[in-house]
Amino acid sequence: MILAQVNQTIVTQSGIGLGSALAIVLSWHRNKSILLAILHGILSWFYVIYFAVTRRAGE
Repeated sequence: MILAQVNQTIVTQSGIGLGSALAIVLSWHRNKSILLAILHGILSWFYVIYFAVTRRAGE
């Protein structure tokens, strides 16, 4: 049981979050730019909300 808790803590603390991953994918889909994808990954949920508000038809 203790080993499972330690492994879960390591996984959740080392890596990117769901918001960052989603922002990177959405940014790449819209812009096809690595630099913008990195910037939007840093902004994470702010960009995801912005994308949802400003998305175009068909996206």
